[in-house]
Amino acid sequence: MAQVLEFKLPDLGEGLTEAEIVRWLVAVGDVVAIDQPVVEVETAKAMVEVPCPYGGVVTARFGEEGTELPVGAPLLTVAVGASAAAGTAAASAPETAGAASGSASSADSAVSSEYSGNVLVGYGTAGPAARRRRIRPQAPAVVNPTPNATAGPTPTARATAVAVPAPEGPVPVISPLVRKLARDRGLDLREVRGSGPEGLILRADVERALTAREAPAAPVAPAPLSAASVAAVGGRIPLRGLRGAVADKLSRSRTEIPDATCWVDADATELMAARAAMNAAGGPKISLLALLARICAHALARFPELNATVDTATREIVRLPSVHLGFAAQTPRGLVVPVVRDAGTRTAESLTEEFARLTESARQGTLTPADLTGGTFTLNNYGVFGVDGSTPIINHPEAAMLGVGRIIPKPWVHQGELAVRQVVQLSFTFDHRVCDGGTAGGFLRYVADCVEQPAVLLRTV
Repeated sequence: MAQVLEFKLPDLGEGLTEAEIVRWLVAVGDVVAIDQPVVEVETAKAMVEVPCPYGGVVTARFGEEGTELPVGAPLLTVAVGASAAAGTAAASAPETAGAASGSASSADSAVSSEYSGNVLVGYGTAGPAARRRRIRPQAPAVVNPTPNATAGPTPTARATAVAVPAPEGPVPVISPLVRKLARDRGLDLREVRGSGPEGLILRADVERALTAREAPAAPVAPAPLSAASVAAVGGRIPLRGLRGAVADKLSRSRTEIPDATCWVDADATELMAARAAMNAAGGPKISLLALLARICAHALARFPELNATVDTATREIVRLPSVHLGFAAQTPRGLVVPVVRDAGTRTAESLTEEFARLTESARQGTLTPADLTGGTFTLNNYGVFGVDGSTPIINHPEAAMLGVGRIIPKPWVHQGELAVRQVVQLSFTFDHRVCDGGTAGGFLRYVADCVEQPAVLLRTV
């Protein structure tokens, strides 16, 4: 006899308490293998696929896409210990969802071969997921009366088949967020031309298609906004997921940290020339961000006060032994700060590779919570947005952040003569509890000296 087990949203680690369902990877009636990913969820730190520890037939799903669930809430129920047909029949029973948790303990011995026993933390398992076999419904599904649960079709309902046309070909979309955006706005992705590699459809492609679809066919005379149009433009956006986590962290930083900012202009001509020479010599290309990271690591070795955090409970400044360098990365999900581990011991080539890997993972939404935590100092290159200066907000609980503006030609006095040089503005925000202005100014001045004269890095730290 089949046992119906309930799989709950597991503890995703890193202090996360809820997750939003982005995309179901299985449907009611599917046969799933042990440790097969069944749902893709978005937490405040990353997007992850959650594997199910049971093997059997999916009998119910809890929550639609876009629903936010707390850790421990039911995700789905699985009929195990019997054939797919028997498991599917169990899905039609009214007590399926309600009896799932009660039957779990009594089914331990019967379903030992249908349970992985792995500890789930929301990041998937090491082995590749087995392909699932779909038992296609033959009639409209019967909704389980249990709230928020979708039950499978009854055996009687499977007597007649309903043909569902399949797409003509695969749609080149990787990001589930892009799919969700198109689905929510009623856009058929097969009508969108992708601008990414090999026709990959990006978020920008979907937004352009939506703009073109919603644009008026002909110019119209301006008219006063009606109450309905104002309501359509306005609205409330929940601060949850990544946006909510960022809001909480920035608010905490400004509430707890007495920060101060200093800045200086620097002549980056020699740094740009050094990078060009390194890349012209052959071998792996070196990124500008990697060189700036090397400069930060050297500066923190000279000013260890700034590679620290404040323990408010014990009223102690904790100096950290290693430099784990965070860097700000803008993604379709919003701003994230991936962390390069042991940046102080890495070469420029190693830093370039790690920055590229983490940046690509950030864009694809595949960063793990481990990639986004544990930073000791943050480098923020906001110059990529075409701006010169900023007053960065410290990435709590760190003690400082270096901001780098755009590098542009400007008039500059060089060796006593006016010349056009590549100039950058550096801004440095620091926690005034860990040091005074002299230390902060010394750090920033050393960074500027390294930017202006990269040979400084060859000296003994």
